[in-house]
Amino acid sequence: MPTIAVLQMCSGIDPDQNFAVIRDAAFAAREGGAAMLFTPEMSLLLDRDRARAAAHIVSQGQTPFVPLLADLAQQTGLTIALGSMAVAVPEGKNANRSMLFAPGAAAPVTYDKIHMFDVELASGETWRESAAYEPGRTVVTVEETPVGRLGLAGCYDLRFPALFGALGDRACDAIAVPAAFTKPTGEAHWRVMLRARAIEASAFVIAAAQVGTHEDGRATYGHSLVVDPWGEVLLDMGGEEPGLGFCDIDLARVAEVRAQVPALANRRPIPTS
Repeated sequence: MPTIAVLQMCSGIDPDQNFAVIRDAAFAAREGGAAMLFTPEMSLLLDRDRARAAAHIVSQGQTPFVPLLADLAQQTGLTIALGSMAVAVPEGKNANRSMLFAPGAAAPVTYDKIHMFDVELASGETWRESAAYEPGRTVVTVEETPVGRLGLAGCYDLRFPALFGALGDRACDAIAVPAAFTKPTGEAHWRVMLRARAIEASAFVIAAAQVGTHEDGRATYGHSLVVDPWGEVLLDMGGEEPGLGFCDIDLARVAEVRAQVPALANRRPIPTS
């Protein structure tokens, strides 16, 4: 039964400081017996000032943090699921890119967030992720990880069940949903949607989250969660402080749930007329 570590962060505008938090967490995770570390969306840079952030956003091949994270995975023996980082892409915008680093791997597996957070909330918050980010176009799974077959998703993707249906069709044992949820949407929707997606995919959902008031002025909801395939919450890290949490993942639970309620096998096409 593998143990995972979940890092809840309050990332700021200095990538070097944010990486130091991840580095320390990785060594603490190893000492705690974890086989894998999950970090939140935009772990290395969380800055809504796009002009200021632009100085730190380069292509995946140019950023120093990809080799640093690969080396960290090698040093600790952990598989590191970086929730995401901003990288420049040829289309002229950026990608909100998740990366999975396995010890000794030649390159990380990557997933670009598909759904862009373009909203106007009653609280007065307005976000236009599509103004700076190019949406991904590919569903991504990783065949062999300490938590079995892992599907990759991110934050606003949580609101789109079709993506999780696709990950369920690929028989994922677990799905990573790193996030930087706002407080209003988190309070209303975070927990219920994560439980629903776990139930729909009959898979573990592992959601490392940002928390607190950040240097750029935003506030995020926290409550990093691990949910099992039956929808039971195994870990909730609360909405107050950053920290490192641990959770055991019983992969036999996936087969147990799918045997009891074979919803993936029973699913039928919906008639359109």
